[in-house]
Amino acid sequence: MKVKEIVSLVAGELVGAAIDPEYEITKAFASDLMSDVLRFSMDDTILITGLCNNQTLRTAEMADLRVVLIGRDKQPDEDMIELAEESDITLIKSKYSLFKLSGILYDAGLKPLY
Repeated sequence: MKVKEIVSLVAGELVGAAIDPEYEITKAFASDLMSDVLRFSMDDTILITGLCNNQTLRTAEMADLRVVLIGRDKQPDEDMIELAEESDITLIKSKYSLFKLSGILYDAGLKPLY
């Protein structure tokens, strides 16, 4: 699924680093525990989280994630957006809950990480 399709499905807004809107995501992982994120290979995976801080981006960077979806209508501050741009990570923010975001993306064909 292309990033631009994800943004549309979750009524999202792109912030942070620009990404090729044709970039393909095949899997999703939802977690607020960043230690869980580091346990798995995250190739072509989107992280769905409600954790909206620089630690999320540091973890995404270590896990080689290119796209992070922030739910619960959390608003990244300027520091977080700047770090996302520096780290080449695209942020998508959405007003939906993590449960709803996961359901929407699963229903649209994204596979769970495991």
